[in-house]
Amino acid sequence: MSDPALPGELDLHLFAQGKHLRIHEWLGSHERVVDGVRGTSFAVWAPAASRVSVQGDFTGWDSAPLAMKPLGSSGVHGLFVPEVQAGALYKYAIETLDGKRLVKTDPFARSMEQYPGHAARVVAPSTHKWGDKAWLEARRERDALRSPLAIYEVHLGSWARVVEEDNRSLSYREIAPHLVEHALRLGFTHIELMPVMEHPFGGSWGYQVTGYFAPSSRWGDPDGLRFLIDACHRAGLGVILDWVPAHFPGDEHGLARFDGTALFEHEDPRRGKHPDWDTLIFNYGRHEVANFLLANALHWMRDYHADGLRVDAVASMLYLDYSRAADEWTPNAEGGRENLEAVAFLKSLSTALRDEFPGALLIAEESTTWPGVTKPVADGGLGFHFKWNLGWMHDTLDYFSQDPLHRKHHQDKLTFATTYEHSEHFLMPLSHDEVVHGKGSLFSKMAGDDWQKRANLRLLYTYQRLRPGKSLLFMGAELGGPNEWDHDHSLDWHLRDAPPAQGLAALLGALGELEQSAPFLRAADADVDGFRWIDCEDRDNSVLSFERRVGDAHVMVVFNFTPVPRASYRVGLPAKESYRVLLNSDHARFGGSGTGLEAGALCEPDSEAWHGRAQSLLLDLPPLGALVLGPNSSFSKPS
Repeated sequence: MSDPALPGELDLHLFAQGKHLRIHEWLGSHERVVDGVRGTSFAVWAPAASRVSVQGDFTGWDSAPLAMKPLGSSGVHGLFVPEVQAGALYKYAIETLDGKRLVKTDPFARSMEQYPGHAARVVAPSTHKWGDKAWLEARRERDALRSPLAIYEVHLGSWARVVEEDNRSLSYREIAPHLVEHALRLGFTHIELMPVMEHPFGGSWGYQVTGYFAPSSRWGDPDGLRFLIDACHRAGLGVILDWVPAHFPGDEHGLARFDGTALFEHEDPRRGKHPDWDTLIFNYGRHEVANFLLANALHWMRDYHADGLRVDAVASMLYLDYSRAADEWTPNAEGGRENLEAVAFLKSLSTALRDEFPGALLIAEESTTWPGVTKPVADGGLGFHFKWNLGWMHDTLDYFSQDPLHRKHHQDKLTFATTYEHSEHFLMPLSHDEVVHGKGSLFSKMAGDDWQKRANLRLLYTYQRLRPGKSLLFMGAELGGPNEWDHDHSLDWHLRDAPPAQGLAALLGALGELEQSAPFLRAADADVDGFRWIDCEDRDNSVLSFERRVGDAHVMVVFNFTPVPRASYRVGLPAKESYRVLLNSDHARFGGSGTGLEAGALCEPDSEAWHGRAQSLLLDLPPLGALVLGPNSSFSKPS
C-alpha cells in the first residue's frame, strides 16, 4: 500500500516521463496530517545515492536516525517525520555509491536561509488572500501583441535601502506601495523583477540560482512576495519575473553532482559546463530535469500569480558551440550545432504556459538570428511572445553616444532595425546590462554637455516608446543621474526632486498617457503596415519622421537628433486635415527649452506635395527633440 504522505506510483511514473507539472507538490517538504498525526513529508530525487537521510534542527543535525526509504525504482527517496512543523530547517545527507557523504539543499525547497547558511526551510501553506481576480480574468482576454507593454526593470535589493538601518533593503511588503506608485506615475504597465529566486551571492543579481522554488528570504517570506504581486495587480500593474533555466552555479550545497553523479547537468563538460560564467548547464534531455524546470516555471505563474517570465540567456541554451572554440563542443545527433534537447524543452515550456495561463507572457533574452523565436510552436517556432531586440539596443545607444555633428554619418544605426522589424515580435530593452561594469549610466552615455545629455535622454525615451515594439527601461534611468548602477546601494533618490529628474518623470508619464489615449500605437506593433517612414533620408539634418497607424487611426512623429532648432521644416502629411501636437519632448515641463509648438497647438496643412504625400505642413522642430502629432479630428484635446 502506498504511503499517503509520499508521491504515489502515478506521480513517480509521470515524473519519470517528464510530464508531472505539479511534481513540486510531492517532492520537497510539505506539512501534512497522516492518520491524525501532524508532521512534514520529505521527498527528493537522488537515483544514484546508496542512502539518503534528512537532517535538521529537529534532529540536532544528526542524519542517522532519519533514513529515507527508496520509492521503488524511481530514484526518489521519501520520509514522513511526525511533529516537524513550518519553520524547521533541514538538509539532505546523501551517501554516494563510492562512499562519499554529501550534504545538499533540497532542490524543491520553497524557502531557504541566507548565506552563509544553506538549509532549506519547511513552509506553511500560504495564508495570503488574493484580491486580483479581476486582473487575472482581464489578462486572459488581453491580446499581448496589440496592447501596451512598457516594462520597468527592477532589482529589489537596490531599488531603495534604509541607510539608517545598516543600509538594509526594503522587504517585499515595505517596497510594494512605493514601487507601485512610482511605476504607475511613470506610465509603465508592468514591472519586471530581476530573479527573486534564492541565490547565495547578492552580486549575481539573482542570475545564479540555488533555490528555484524559493523566493529569496533576503526580502521576506513567500507570502511577502505574494503581497507585492497582488498589490501590483490591484493597482493595474503587471509583474514579470526573470527566470534562469540556462545554467546553475556549482556550489557544493546545490544541484551540482547532486547524488554524486551529473544528475541535473551533463557529465561531459563540453555540454555541461558554461565557459563564460563557470556554471553548469541543465541536461534538458533527461526527463526528470526537464520536468523540474517546467514545474518550476508554472509554479511561479500558479502559486505567485506572475504575469509572465523573461527567460534569461536563451541563446546559450540553443547552441552547443555557444562561446566555445571548435574543439570544445560536440555536435548533436544530426551533426549540427543546435541543442535539440533545449529546443524541445523551450517548445514544451511555451506550450504548457499558453495552455494553462492564457494571457501570460513568455519573453526571450535571445541575441542571435535563430529563426522563429516568437513564431508559434505549431508553425515550427519556439513559441515565445516577445524577443529582446539586443541589436536595436546596441545600435541605438551607439548612435546617441555620437556627437550630433557626426550623426549624419550614423543614421543607419537608427533605421537598420526596420529592415527586420517583423521577423519577430520584438521588445526594445534599455536594461541593467548596459549600466554596469564600467559602462556608465544612460545619462553618461549621451553625447554633449549636461543639457544636451538630458535632452538626448528625453529624445531616446520618446524614440523607444513610439517606434514599433514593446519597451523596457531599467530602474534609475528615470532619474537621469551620472552614476552607474550599484547593487549594494539605493538608486540616487536624492536626485528625484531636482528639476531634471522631475522633467524626465513627467515625460515618461506623458508617453504612458499617450499610449493609453492612442491604443492603436501598440496595436500597430503586430501590423506590417503599422509603421511607415515619412522620411528616413535627411541625413544632413539628422531628422527622421514616421507614422504609426491601424486603419485610418494614426499619429506622426518627427525627430530632430541635433541641438539645432529647425524652423519651418516641411513634412509630408498622411492625411489632408489639420493636426494637433500631442507631445513635444522639449517642452519646459519635461525640462526642455520650450522651443517649438505647445501640446494642443493646431497645425494647418497646405497643398504642397512632399515626401510622397499630397499635402504637407511646416513645423518648427525643437533641438534634440521630438514632436508627436495626430489628426485633430481624432485628438481634440492634448493628452
